[in-house]
Amino acid sequence: MGDIDKRNRFDEEIFAYRITKDKKVFISFQGKHVTTLAGKASEKFLSKIQSADFKEAQLLMAKATGNFKHGNEKDHK
Repeated sequence: MGDIDKRNRFDEEIFAYRITKDKKVFISFQGKHVTTLAGKASEKFLSKIQSADFKEAQLLMAKATGNFKHGNEKDHK
């Protein structure tokens, strides 16, 4: 995972997920909802994440969210 996480961002909990009763998976990035998985995508995600450790789980959630953050976003504080 050395080439994937060069800045060691997956050491922190930046992604989180929660599962609903109807097996939908909501993935959030730093507390903000990013994507929703349903159907076969959620089943595939849940089967992979059950056997993953913390860093692998963070990577799986990052891949599931897709390429949503490009680095040119402004922080409006």
